[in-house]
Amino acid sequence: MATFHRLVRFVSKSGGEPLIGEPVERDQDVGLATYAGEAVEVEVFAGRSVLQPGERTGKKEQVERLLSPLAASEVGTIRCIGLNYRNHANEVNLPIPEVPVLFMKPSTALSDPFPAPTVLPKAFAKDDSADYESELAVVLGKDCKNVSEAEAMDYVLGYTASNDVSCRAPQFAQSQWCFSKSFDTACPIGPALLHRDAVKEVSDLRIKGELSGEVVQESGLDDLIFSVPKIVSFLSQGTTLPAGTVILTGTPAGVGFSKKPPRRLRDGDEFRVSLTHGVGTLINKIVLEK
Repeated sequence: MATFHRLVRFVSKSGGEPLIGEPVERDQDVGLATYAGEAVEVEVFAGRSVLQPGERTGKKEQVERLLSPLAASEVGTIRCIGLNYRNHANEVNLPIPEVPVLFMKPSTALSDPFPAPTVLPKAFAKDDSADYESELAVVLGKDCKNVSEAEAMDYVLGYTASNDVSCRAPQFAQSQWCFSKSFDTACPIGPALLHRDAVKEVSDLRIKGELSGEVVQESGLDDLIFSVPKIVSFLSQGTTLPAGTVILTGTPAGVGFSKKPPRRLRDGDEFRVSLTHGVGTLINKIVLEK
């Protein structure tokens, strides 16, 4: 049995080290609530990591600031799957891939929800090609190697939201994507980690991306080309995926570079990624590196 429905990692109003806990209000979107300055009360767990949350302490704290569900020191190398929604493949006029397309982000790209910003690198500013990618992020709860699709979900701890922030000019200038997607703050995740057992099927989830108030992406997870079990199994072949590994599962149709005219992330914008079933809304302001 799961010991939690969803968890947040946060700094409390009373200060001190980051805490782990479960929001008291089950239906509260903690991302929207903290953005609006509303109270978010959390039942505190004894542990200091979502990987080992421990028992409920009986204490409650108010959230001062939300953090990414995992610290950068816990995630290792972030695995990312490209071109994994049928409608996205169609919009960019690419064939449906036969195997998952993998690229990676370093742990230094990890970032928190609002008020943490997404900082566009000054090295890429002249290109004006920054783009958003709303994504479901899968978090592994234990070490995983050479697992079958049938076994894969036993290694999944839960789900959160992410934005695979990208700079398209350097991406399309190279055969490999990592350089254009690995800058600091290019992988915000949050606001809550939803336990895998809280969702009967991953395909029941829905994802939405909003750029400065306009819905630009919206899809069911039933549009995934490669399922979560398929992705986890594929990535684990011959390779140990440590507990804490974050896997970004691809973005649905509606990315900025495919629009006519193209949509860009620019200084002063705001991007939101929303996931249903309690994950909530990941919000980040876009700022240009000084």
